[in-house]
Amino acid sequence: MTEAPKMIETINLCKNFGGNKVLCGISCNVKQGEKIVVVGPSGSGKSTFLRCLNLLEKPSSGQIIFEGEDITHAYKKLNRVRQKMGMVFQNFNLFPHLTVKKNLTLAPVQLGIMSQKQADEKADGLLCRIGLSDKADTYPNMLSGGQKQRIAITRSLAMNPDVMLFDEPTSSLDPEMVGEVLSLMKELANEGMTMIVVTHEMGFAREVATKVMFMDGGQILEEAPPERFFGSPGHPRLADFLGKIL
Repeated sequence: MTEAPKMIETINLCKNFGGNKVLCGISCNVKQGEKIVVVGPSGSGKSTFLRCLNLLEKPSSGQIIFEGEDITHAYKKLNRVRQKMGMVFQNFNLFPHLTVKKNLTLAPVQLGIMSQKQADEKADGLLCRIGLSDKADTYPNMLSGGQKQRIAITRSLAMNPDVMLFDEPTSSLDPEMVGEVLSLMKELANEGMTMIVVTHEMGFAREVATKVMFMDGGQILEEAPPERFFGSPGHPRLADFLGKIL
């Protein structure tokens, strides 16, 4: 059986904010089709790690290899990188003055990826898929938190990304809305989307992840398939973390 190609590789990735070392030499590989779930205490560097991957944060040192190309300093290619590496944030980041459909079509059209007609057709199909076709002409402030986050995910999908990054996508939602967002994420996982997910949803990690990473102090202290990660943690800090949250 042919091994899946590497999608993302980081080599000794570091990020400092002044004298504060937030990432301290992160080296990892993400293969095509993998679902990586990143967990750890607040302040461990998880979100900064994601933001460095698509260059929302400029790494202090180290390398990011994406689809075989070193993108660490590829700031002239930002649009292409972010087209292929979609990101979903905690707080939706929808444009409040644009309708749902316009939120979905703006970037593909402005970047010349699709014509307006193609983008409209893509948006209609995506909204139908998530059961929100009736919200196409609605503005974000008329939506529930769960609907906003599903639209935010769909907006990233409208760019036809190769990888999806999720930064605690359910942390801003009321508990009853979490399920509808996780359900959409599970669908994407089942369809083979390469995903890196920072989350506190341990049930999602157990069910969906091909590999779970534990970060603390700006380092990856352990990474393993979910069965071993949760069943027999090797690092004492991970064992302590799981003991407190499970």
